[in-house]
Amino acid sequence: MHMDKIIKSIKERREMLNVTQESLAELSGVGLRTLKLFESGKGNPTLKTLQQIADVLGMEVCLKIKNVD
Repeated sequence: MHMDKIIKSIKERREMLNVTQESLAELSGVGLRTLKLFESGKGNPTLKTLQQIADVLGMEVCLKIKNVD
């Protein structure tokens, strides 16, 4: 999954749950600035950061083998 799809999925889930960026930052332990940069497509979060955000939103980060055609 490309980063733009990850950003979109996380942002949509956050909005669906009516969670503000401020609340998500506080609940996940991720800095507000980091979260804002990530959602604007300007950040480069670590896997740990993505996991922290996803966990609060009831999501999980998964890796899978690509289909090679």
